[in-house]
Amino acid sequence: MKHKRIIGIALLASASLLAFTLKKEIKAKQSEEPQLKLLKYNNPGLVVDLGVGLWAWPVPVDWDGDGDMDLLVSCPDKPFNGLWLFENKSGDKIPVFEKPVKLGPAVKNIQISYTNGGKARYTTPGVELPNFKTDLGKKKTKLFPADSILKDLKGRNRFNQWKFVDYDADGDDDIIVGIDDWGDYGWDNAYNKQGVWTNGPLRGFLYLIENNNGKYENKGRLQAEGKAIDVYGAPSPNFADFDGDGDLDIICGEFLDKMTYFENIGTKTQPKYTKGRYLKNESGIIKMDLEMILPTAVDWDGDGDIDLVVGDEDGRVALIEHTGKVKDGMPVFKSPFYFKQKADNVKFGALATPVGVDWDNDGDDDIITGNSAGYISFIENLGMNGQTPKWAAPKLLESEGKVIRIQAGDNGSIQGPAEAKWGYTTVAVADWDGDGLKDMIINSIFGEVLWYKNIGTAKAPKLGKAQNVKVKWETGAKPHKPAWNWWDPKPQTLVTQWRTTPFVVDWNKDKLNDIVMLDTGGYLTFFERFKQGTELWLKPGKRIFDGVHYSAYDQKHLVKDSIPGALKLNNGNFGQSGRRKFTLIDWDGDGSLDIVANSKNASFLKNAGTKQGKIQIEDKGYLDALVLAGHDTSPTTVDWNKDGIPDLLIGAEDGHFYYMLNPRTKKK
Repeated sequence: MKHKRIIGIALLASASLLAFTLKKEIKAKQSEEPQLKLLKYNNPGLVVDLGVGLWAWPVPVDWDGDGDMDLLVSCPDKPFNGLWLFENKSGDKIPVFEKPVKLGPAVKNIQISYTNGGKARYTTPGVELPNFKTDLGKKKTKLFPADSILKDLKGRNRFNQWKFVDYDADGDDDIIVGIDDWGDYGWDNAYNKQGVWTNGPLRGFLYLIENNNGKYENKGRLQAEGKAIDVYGAPSPNFADFDGDGDLDIICGEFLDKMTYFENIGTKTQPKYTKGRYLKNESGIIKMDLEMILPTAVDWDGDGDIDLVVGDEDGRVALIEHTGKVKDGMPVFKSPFYFKQKADNVKFGALATPVGVDWDNDGDDDIITGNSAGYISFIENLGMNGQTPKWAAPKLLESEGKVIRIQAGDNGSIQGPAEAKWGYTTVAVADWDGDGLKDMIINSIFGEVLWYKNIGTAKAPKLGKAQNVKVKWETGAKPHKPAWNWWDPKPQTLVTQWRTTPFVVDWNKDKLNDIVMLDTGGYLTFFERFKQGTELWLKPGKRIFDGVHYSAYDQKHLVKDSIPGALKLNNGNFGQSGRRKFTLIDWDGDGSLDIVANSKNASFLKNAGTKQGKIQIEDKGYLDALVLAGHDTSPTTVDWNKDGIPDLLIGAEDGHFYYMLNPRTKKK
């Protein structure tokens, strides 16, 4: 038994070492000095949506002391991490803000509270930042052990929000902690065959940390009508007299898009809360455009009532203005207005997925791009302005007169109903039906490949209704689908892994456009086009690509199998599947189509020729040293300088675009 135990331990150690060894990065062959640069609008006078990178934590405050409200936004993502100042120079109540200025690194879970006398106090979990305006949070004053709250939860925590408020009107500031709990929700792959989520909901609780003569005591979870206040994650608690009756009510956010109002029907000194109701107005329930919302209560416009300044997942920030009215005991707010700024960095939401293409047929490369919200946008190239073009603001594309937006809904994301507002559109542009006009082909959070026919002209494209691309599956065979999909694809359609590029190319040079993309198993696959009668079809996929040195990667392009073989660009399952973005291009100028794939920026996978009928793919490493990815990136190529050499454009998690010249250009 002792020998068996030793052998077992040795095997376990060997397996762990192998796993550690295979989690390797293929280093860049280019200079370690980053060449990728943020793409600028280069368009003085242009006004666009205010935005940071992925996830906006707003801090509304008169930062410069000039009597009007500025906006700090903490952004915790890569690579646009930072605490950003958007200055209000006009003094207007709804200004066009200046371009963002980085003050320092992001401050995680930062909250601002306006307490007795209107003093601004800044907090992060368990601590106050007393000198925030001068040291940006370097000095910390301990308030209460933050870990003691976490011990009360079932599962992991993502939001930990600490606010000051004189909860019981006794003249000192208590603390309210808003905290979420993912223990019941779990995370991945929990649908039954009917598409019903079998795990629980997200939880979002409020804790009262009472100030008793300068000593804080945890009084437990706040209640409404005898039950713990429990919103759908990310509670973002805000206390104010929202209904004008002299006591403090509560408005909470959530992980999705709505805000819940809890009316205080008690007194100032002994609050008592009714059951929560979603904020609404004459247009219905008030909703933000995306999710992971972060409301902060403040009298933004100085009219005496308390408004909400709300951050969204894609880095935008909205004002939800209090009208001063109360209806049925609930304050009435206007619908969200997204703040504007002077244009600086070209941006389209979060997890932008660009394609460089001359969309309007005027002789230069524009940008067509999807994003996490499920939109598709046209960003027009207005002509060169220095080394990069001048850009128009993003224009949302429409189908049949309605803005295209793909959204998961309650059961479209493998990671559950908390992702209802996301769509993760990934796009390709090509003449799909052979009529000489550029059409749109997309994949999304569903993994279902659709196309939009261009029913307009070459110079003025117009998209018709979405249609499935057609596959002639084997006789009697059902359409393929990922093993974890609870739903079945429609007959003769292409459904594969989510959030991965459907690259359209005439691979075999037969004058019919094919598709190269991941199949349901994560392998890079060739779907050949053929004509039958008057109809165009795809054949079932063939795995024609072999890795020369490495056969399998994960979603971030880390090596998972260090042996040659069929190229599996993602060996993950469920929510870790798909997520691979790539373009096919002759990057090195040798006449063969290579692969440029997402990684920490983008990796060059060289086409090293054909061996026994398989395309040999050699991983040459990162194309740059700059780290862009938290989740993933999306590379494409452009030729803005029209030298005939493809240059690199990357859509990043932060929604911005990063550009660099092909190294071949520098050698000319």
